[in-house]
Amino acid sequence: MCLAVPSKILEINNLLGIVEVYGARKEVSLVLLPEEAHEGDYVLVHAGFALKKINHELAKESLKLIEEYAEVLSRAEAEDLSNNFLKSTLVSPIEK
Repeated sequence: MCLAVPSKILEINNLLGIVEVYGARKEVSLVLLPEEAHEGDYVLVHAGFALKKINHELAKESLKLIEEYAEVLSRAEAEDLSNNFLKSTLVSPIEK
């Protein structure tokens, strides 16, 4: 599964931009954008390329959903680790 992540453009230098998502900054290519982007715009980024400009509300809603999904995965992973630990520490009954 591929995921394009909404990212905010902080700087633009020709066809390259510096974007930020969840506090991380990354340089991306703006060459595939069908319309001109400006600092402060949100774009969908995948594999180092900004693919589409999106509005601020959609970007914030999408980022919130990604955070919620990550929390669910984290809880499920923690539960799996706990269950595996319990299984590994149980003593098998002594066979006669």
